[in-house]
Amino acid sequence: MKKIMSFKELDTLAEKLSDYAEENTTIALIGDLGTGKTTFTKTFAKKLGVEESLKSPTFNYVLEYFSGRLSLYHFDVYRLSEAEEIYEVGYEDYLNSGGIVLIEWADIIKSELPKEYIEIKLFYHGDETREIELSYVGNPAKEKEMLKYVDFSN
Repeated sequence: MKKIMSFKELDTLAEKLSDYAEENTTIALIGDLGTGKTTFTKTFAKKLGVEESLKSPTFNYVLEYFSGRLSLYHFDVYRLSEAEEIYEVGYEDYLNSGGIVLIEWADIIKSELPKEYIEIKLFYHGDETREIELSYVGNPAKEKEMLKYVDFSN
């Protein structure tokens, strides 16, 4: 489902998804530079209870945060040449660690994403708004539940 959102509304969505996320949830963020992926991640992490200042993991591929309600594993796969390179940083272990895996530029490793995950696509819409496409890939029942929980409807 798609929706036009202000940055304030996008922050609210990040907060609600943070409350909704449970152990072993994977969130795939997809969007061009400057569409709000990192800003979304910072708001999500803050609501999750992460106390550390979030940094972009571009040069590390993954940064770990353990101070929140659940552990957060923040991936940025922008610099990967091939999707399979994600396994070199222990990706598979993170998926089943009991925490939340949040991946910026997830379209780069789409072939390696789990069977079920939350997908958030961000598109430019204006200086103060973004078009957001939100889905729960691989589980229509969870998608319906999630969309209702975060109040994502037109």
